Parts: sequence; C-alpha cells; structure tokens
Amino acid sequence: MSDVAKKKQAGKGTPATVMLERAGVPFTLHPYDHHPDAESYGLEAAAALGVPAEQVFKTLLADVDAGRLVVGIVPVTGSLDLKALASAVGGKRAVMADVAAAERSTGYVAGGISPLGQRKLLPTVIDQSATTHATIYVSAGRRGLDIEISPKHLVELTAASTAPIARP
Repeated sequence: MSDVAKKKQAGKGTPATVMLERAGVPFTLHPYDHHPDAESYGLEAAAALGVPAEQVFKTLLADVDAGRLVVGIVPVTGSLDLKALASAVGGKRAVMADVAAAERSTGYVAGGISPLGQRKLLPTVIDQSATTHATIYVSAGRRGLDIEISPKHLVELTAASTAPIARP
C-alpha cells in the first residue's frame, strides 16, 4: 500500500477512532499492509509495526454462562483462558462466542474487532499484563489498522477490569 493510500485509509474514521476523538483521549493510528492469508493477524500486526508482540493485544468475545457476551483482551502471544475470564466476571463457564454473534454485537468484522466503539458496551476484561506497558496496540476496527493507546485509557473507555486471563 502506498503512503498516500495509507494516509487516506488512516483518515477514514472507524467507530473506535470516532469514540477516541470525541473523548479527547490521546492515541496513535498505525496502518499496515494486511494479508488475509496471515496465520495470525495479531502477530502480523506486531511484525508490520515493528513492536514487541507482547504489546499487541487481540479482542475476543466469549459467551459466559450460555447467554452473556463478554470481551476478553489478551496479548497476541497467548490465548484467552476461558475459565479465568468467566471467573473475572462472576461466571462459571465460558466458550468462545459464535463469530456471527460477535460481529453482530460489536459491529465489526472478525479479525478487526476493536474493544472501542462497539455497538453496545459489553463487560470487558483486559489481561493484567497490559498494565506493564506504557502503551498497547489494539485493533482500530479494521484489519490492517491498529490503535496505540495507554492501558489506563483503554480501561476507562471500556469500563473494563483487569485480571490474569491470558495463557502463554
């Protein structure tokens, strides 16, 4: 993608960037060339942006206790511990949410789900490792576009809690 195309793409707001701009929260947009055949979109983002993979987080949705959608945000270097996520929100059992349900609830396409600007505010838990970084990277709501934001601001804007919900 050319520099002009990247600037043009970055200039288009997503619900996540609109939310951040309205809130007056500092953030940086990072567009990168996304390849649909990438084995891991998150690891692809880390490599393309030249940042440590532990600093790039993925947004996943789980169905807790058969009926309550919950957002889990974990480093791309690991996976979501469903039992820990359920426990963090006072539930007993969690399974990964159906992709169609996740897309319908958030308004984003799988692989580009942002924790910010979702259609409705869902209970959100961010892995506690996020707090060890000055900034972290999350999807801006489109594949090939990440937001760099402080974990503190992400917690505030999503009304999230932090807990150890990632497995290596």
